[in-house]
Amino acid sequence: MRVLAAGSLRRVWPQLLAHFPEPVETRFGPAGLLRERIELGEACDLFASANLAHPQSLLAAGRAQYVASFASNRLCLTVRSEVLREGDDWRSVLTRADLRVATSTAGADPSGDYTQTLFTRMGGAGGAVKRRAMALVGGRGSAPVPAGRLAAEWIIQSGQAEVFIGYASYAATLREIAGLTVIDIPAPINPRAEYACAVMTAQGQRLADFLRSDKAKAILHQAGFGA
Repeated sequence: MRVLAAGSLRRVWPQLLAHFPEPVETRFGPAGLLRERIELGEACDLFASANLAHPQSLLAAGRAQYVASFASNRLCLTVRSEVLREGDDWRSVLTRADLRVATSTAGADPSGDYTQTLFTRMGGAGGAVKRRAMALVGGRGSAPVPAGRLAAEWIIQSGQAEVFIGYASYAATLREIAGLTVIDIPAPINPRAEYACAVMTAQGQRLADFLRSDKAKAILHQAGFGA
């Protein structure tokens, strides 16, 4: 079985497949770019995306047989600890003009799309942040994140930015890294990332069924994903 899966699933994927009885070959990448590869003819049995839109577009084009949601995520901020001031919260950090804000790439990576939604929900202040923000990962021409590193960790520790907006499923791991502080974004303004799979073949349907099982949901929850 061959799977194309969103990069944000990379860390939890081996735990999931340990409970799936069939061998699976998985390639990871930004979901928008993976969708483009499928549209250009690359074969796979299942496409696991960090949003619903990409699987639905494959279904509408007649390339997918079925689409099903299986998990969710949220955004959070990771900040270089030494730049924080007393009383800083998620909004004050994002609107501080002295801090460089990095994101993933909208269009290519759903994380970047959700971040654009966050900026819109912030109103006028979000527009200013959007103009300053730098899309440093997840794009067609982005530098690859070094193996074994998280994007937020690498970008901040390498001095490319002081703030990174990324998925909250990484928060527990990032909180264990010295020099980094994770700041939650409140639910009313924080976009809900809906993970969905596009079933491309009958073989892929079996994996899709497993991803929606109670066992898979428990593994995903432990890894920081929502239902």
